[in-house]
Amino acid sequence: MNLTILGCHSATPRVNTNPTAQVLEIKNHFFLIDCGEGTQVELRRNKIKFSRIKHIFISHLHGDHCFGLAGLLSTFNLLSRETELHIYCPKGLKEVITLQLKLSDSWTKFPLIFHELTSKGSELIFEDDKVEVYTIPLKHRIYTNGFLFKEKESERKLDINAVRNAKIDVAYYRKLKQGGDVPNEQGELIKNETVTKDPAPAKSYAYCSDTVYNEDIIPIIKNATVLYHESTFLEKNLDLCQPTKHSTAKQAATIAEKAEVGTLILGHYSTRYNGYDGFLNEAQTVFDNVLLSRDGKTIKF
Repeated sequence: MNLTILGCHSATPRVNTNPTAQVLEIKNHFFLIDCGEGTQVELRRNKIKFSRIKHIFISHLHGDHCFGLAGLLSTFNLLSRETELHIYCPKGLKEVITLQLKLSDSWTKFPLIFHELTSKGSELIFEDDKVEVYTIPLKHRIYTNGFLFKEKESERKLDINAVRNAKIDVAYYRKLKQGGDVPNEQGELIKNETVTKDPAPAKSYAYCSDTVYNEDIIPIIKNATVLYHESTFLEKNLDLCQPTKHSTAKQAATIAEKAEVGTLILGHYSTRYNGYDGFLNEAQTVFDNVLLSRDGKTIKF
């Protein structure tokens, strides 16, 4: 599971700071999460192939999270994309994008499929044989969701030496990987655990974009491998959190500690501050395993 941060700052783009966008590589999927201005430039800078992106998840309709989408779709079209593209987003974004395409006479040549979200509770919005994606309802100034990406448990691994010593026919290998007991060549039933190994633990990534401190999300993200939680402010500006519906680094760490996640990644920094050490220092007073997101940084788990 790899996470590439394309942008991790709040509000307006600047020369050296990009608004929110990131790519999660999980089980051979390349999921684009939010799409602030400049996203397509950062995709190129980080050598992420446009063709690998088949699913885009938009948390909410504030510009620093979605104003790069129309341009990205236009570029996909200019590059003669044919593969369908799925966009999971709040209701209203389809209307915005459709109007832009209509007025600019730029209808896509590839299938563009919107999955508009309205539920105020967590719901399953994507699933295949390897990954599930759930919404994480957040509390912001407008309708907002985070997203929980969960690997499904992998098949068991064959202990090939044990399998051969037990004289199990190759025709039963598939059943062994699926956890079943099988007969050997002599007709003896071989217990699965004696000839297979546990798969690597399934990983999960919880993305919590703009939100005020909200303990309601804790049951949804409980024990996540990695949590990205917005940390717009430092504690000296705690008074700004309620009117803007944002969080401090310390509040993000409190959520991580209560949810017992493995690693916390901070992001969505206000550009009012000089440097990032303050975010790290304040978060680590509550939770030890903290990483700072930075534009262009790839984190491997």
